[in-house]
Amino acid sequence: MLSAPVSALRTPDLRRQILLTLGLLAVYRLGAALPSPGVDYRAIHACAQQAAGGDAGIYQLINLFSGGAMLQLSVFAVGIVPYITASVIAQLLTVVVPRFEELRKQGSSGQATLTQYTRYLSVALAVLHATGLVALAARGQLLHCAEPILADASVFGMIIVVLVMTAGAALVMWFGEQITERGVGNGMSLLIFAGIAARIPGEGKAILDSRGGLIFGLVCVGAFLVIVAVIFVEQGQRRIPVQYAKRVVGRKMYGGSSTYLPLKVNQAGVIPVIFASSLLYLPNLVSQLTQHDSGRWQAMIQRYLADVSSPVYLSVYFALIVFFTYFYVAITFDPRERAEEMRAFGGFLPGYRPGRPTADHLSYVLGRITLPGSIYLGAVAVLPNLLLSTGSGGAGRNLLFAGSSALIVVSVGLDTIKQIESRLMSRSYTGFLR
Repeated sequence: MLSAPVSALRTPDLRRQILLTLGLLAVYRLGAALPSPGVDYRAIHACAQQAAGGDAGIYQLINLFSGGAMLQLSVFAVGIVPYITASVIAQLLTVVVPRFEELRKQGSSGQATLTQYTRYLSVALAVLHATGLVALAARGQLLHCAEPILADASVFGMIIVVLVMTAGAALVMWFGEQITERGVGNGMSLLIFAGIAARIPGEGKAILDSRGGLIFGLVCVGAFLVIVAVIFVEQGQRRIPVQYAKRVVGRKMYGGSSTYLPLKVNQAGVIPVIFASSLLYLPNLVSQLTQHDSGRWQAMIQRYLADVSSPVYLSVYFALIVFFTYFYVAITFDPRERAEEMRAFGGFLPGYRPGRPTADHLSYVLGRITLPGSIYLGAVAVLPNLLLSTGSGGAGRNLLFAGSSALIVVSVGLDTIKQIESRLMSRSYTGFLR
C-alpha cells in the first residue's frame, strides 16, 4: 500500500495531480490561519486557548471539521460543512422532488444542473453559518471572551466579516471540486482530513504537558487500537454474487460471467458523524442568539447538549449517528434501482428472480449490515470521548484524539490510497493494450 504513492510520484500525470492536491490543501491551511478583517487576532487567540481547556464545549466538535478555523474567525471559518450539508440535501431532493429525479436520470447534463443548485444552496447555508458566528462573536458569546473580538461591531463591520467568510466558504467549495476533478481523492474529505491532521501534533503536546507521559502513552495506545478497528471495519464488505446470462449479438457471444456486488459494512462513510455533530450544534447556536445567559432554556442546552461529556449528549449523539446512517444509506443506495440495472444488463442473483425479489433480497442484506455499521460509527465516535472525559481535563481538550477524527483520517487515507492504486492499475492496462 505504501509503494503506491512512490510509484505515483514517478508517473508524470499522477505526480502533477498529487502536487495540485497538495498545493490546494496548503492554501486551505493558510486561509484557515488568516484572520478575517476587523477581528482582533490576539483576543481571539487568547480566548481560543482558554476554550481549548474545555470551556468551548460543543464548539470544539464543529471546530474539528474546520481545522481550527471556526474558533479563530479566520477567512475559512465556515469551512466545508455548508457544502457537505447542501450535497446531502440535494441527494435527498432527488428522491423527494420529481424534477430533481429527472435531472439525475439525464446523465452528465442533469448532474451539472444539480451541481449548480448545490453550489447555490451551499452559499446560502454559508451566509447563515457566518451570520451566526459573527453575531455570537459580537455579543461575546462565541467563546465567552471578556475582551471584544470584533474591532468594528457595527452593522457594516459585521456585514463585511460575513461577506469575507461566505467568500471563503465558496473558495473552499471550489478547492474541493478542483481536487475531486483534477487532483487525487475526494476533495471534501481531503479538506477535512488536512484540518484534522494539522492539529494532531499540537493537541498531542497539550495532552503531554497537562496530563503527563503516562496518560499520553495510554491515549496513543487507545488511538492505535481505534485506528486498527477502523481499518478492519472499513475494509469489511458483504459480497453478493451476481451472474450474467449469455447473450448472442451478431456472431459473438457476450455475458456468461459471474461477479459480485460489494456492500460495505460502513456504507455511509463519515457523513452521519458530520451530520449528527452539526445538528447538535444548532440548539446551542439558536439559544445563544435568542436568549440571555440567565435563560432557563439556555441553561438546559448548556448542561445537556453543549457539554460533550454529558451522558445525555453522548446518548443523543449516538442515536443521531445511528439514525443518519440508515437515512444516508437509504437515499444513496436504492435496491430497486440496482435490481433494474442488473436486469437490464442480463444479470441476476442466483436463487432469486430478477426484479422485485432481487430488490427485496438486497434490502434485507443492506438492512442487516447497516445495523452493525451504524453501531460501529456511534461507538467509534462516542466511546473514546467518553473515556477521555473521565479524566481531570475534560473532553473538549482531547477531542481530536476521539474516534471522530480517527474515523475521518483513516477512512479518507484508505480511500485516497485505493484511488491512487486504481489509477496506477488503469495506466498499466492502458500501456499493455497499446
